[in-house]
Amino acid sequence: MTAMTELKEMNHGQDPGNVGVYPSPPEVEEKEEKNLEVSIEEEEPSSPKCAAVRVCFHSCSKPVSTKYHPISENPGKLERLRYAFMCPPHGNLAMYIQFFVLCAVTWVVLIALTKDQALPGGNIFSLVILFTAAVAGGYIFSLCRLPPLLGMLLVGGMLSNIPVIKTVGQGLDLQWSGALRKIALTVILIRAGLGLDPVALRKLSFSVLRLAFAPCLVECLTVGVASHFLMGLPWVWAFLLGKCGMLGTGVSSNDYHPHPHHPVWFVLAAVSPAVVVPSLLSLSDRGYGLDKGIPTLVIAAASVDDVLAITGFGVVLGIAFTQGDVAMTIVKGPLEALLGVAFGCVVGVFLWYFPSKNGPSRMFYRSLLLFSAGMMATFGSDVVHLPGAGPLGCLTLAFVAAFRWRKERKDGQPDTIAEVVGIMWMLFQPLLFGLIGAAVNFDNIKDLNSLGLGIAVLAIGLFVRIIVSFCVVFGSGLTIKEQIFVALAWFPKATVQAAIGGLALDAAIKLGNAEMIEWGTSVLTTAVLSIIITAPIGALAIAISGPLLLNRIDPKTGQLVSKDNENPEEASMLNKESTEPTEET
Repeated sequence: MTAMTELKEMNHGQDPGNVGVYPSPPEVEEKEEKNLEVSIEEEEPSSPKCAAVRVCFHSCSKPVSTKYHPISENPGKLERLRYAFMCPPHGNLAMYIQFFVLCAVTWVVLIALTKDQALPGGNIFSLVILFTAAVAGGYIFSLCRLPPLLGMLLVGGMLSNIPVIKTVGQGLDLQWSGALRKIALTVILIRAGLGLDPVALRKLSFSVLRLAFAPCLVECLTVGVASHFLMGLPWVWAFLLGKCGMLGTGVSSNDYHPHPHHPVWFVLAAVSPAVVVPSLLSLSDRGYGLDKGIPTLVIAAASVDDVLAITGFGVVLGIAFTQGDVAMTIVKGPLEALLGVAFGCVVGVFLWYFPSKNGPSRMFYRSLLLFSAGMMATFGSDVVHLPGAGPLGCLTLAFVAAFRWRKERKDGQPDTIAEVVGIMWMLFQPLLFGLIGAAVNFDNIKDLNSLGLGIAVLAIGLFVRIIVSFCVVFGSGLTIKEQIFVALAWFPKATVQAAIGGLALDAAIKLGNAEMIEWGTSVLTTAVLSIIITAPIGALAIAISGPLLLNRIDPKTGQLVSKDNENPEEASMLNKESTEPTEET
């Protein structure tokens, strides 16, 4: 058979040794036959060698081509695996290839721009490796039906603690890490603000305040007393450990310079929005808890909790060490909250009218203004030394702006702003949790006795916190199962404690006080443990307990889905009948 004959048979999609195995529909064959007859005449190879090369390439690629080996209607696992690696690349394999190619191209461009910084040991190189590995770790955990952030945290911790590869974590610049964490938290707070339900927030406003204040204050007292008696810390150190510190949405380690005569402080009595908000948004996107406004309750309370923790530090530090005017320190906390809400309301109303309705590329400029205003709130609040105002202002401006935007959007029209913010979160989520994981350094845990006592103090505080969180939502219209979920969702801690924990020990070492060095080691150990233990357990508890304890609203129909009957219409009828009063009632 000549090369030209084989070429014509190849163009006709036929194989002499495999005719009729995967036949095409008659009408398709007839149409292709007419088209190929014309194409062969018009595209006759000018040289037999070219035809031979094409035939050779066709023969070699045919065994791995999806064209000649399509997948069956009910494929098994082995067949799906074989089909996934056939050519041309498709599905997840194509996505992986384009992702790694994009990372490689970006790395090459960064080498050209930054030289040594993008080479092994440099900051840019470490960030690229961390981002790529965090994405891969999150995807692997999602295949196991676990929260992706667990994989990202684990990968970040491995890159900072496993020999040989820990040079990646050690090569991260602290200023870059702090700035990237703030940007990522700005994105997730904007996304949370866009998703807050105004009706549920108005209904649960008092519950939000109870949930924000009571667990935080009670855990503060509990941890302070426990750390004093178990770890031997003085009362001042104990309550600084229990109450005060920096949240992921507050001040970074680069913004705080400790006085050499007092300790650095941590948050053990405050939840981290970095874990709580993404986990709650994941459940909200699937419709869980929307009937009672539970995602709105927890997300709003987390922002107020942030302000309370930072305020508590200023008050305790001012009273303990008489730094400045104590009265002004006490007033500063509520002032931060008021300024944050005021900034959010003013900017949110501004975004109602700008860009104008008739302006070009309205959605692009609206997204740009929203993100820029959130960045200004987050970074600007640190510049004016009001760190508690930034996160609350960022959340408020997104909530106020979305209040008007919902009314402008027609039924069935996609939410473009939410889609844009969702894409930004896909980019920054691996960086946020990867950097948090990289901040955990196991080399700081050297004293096993301090390790055990730190776990005991943390466990006591968490136990009390869960009990109080369960009790404070009584009277909010929640069922017992929903109250249990709120309590479980209200204890994850995953911020920058580990990154700044060494400052307390460093300050003690500079003083040369052996007793203070021991205290600093205990505080650092407890801070590291708060991330290692609560972040993965908290995220896992939210992901598992949410579908089990919360009701689900079908996102498409808006109707309640029964756990026993997945028919939304029937479940809605059952729910309606259960709420109608009977004659006896």
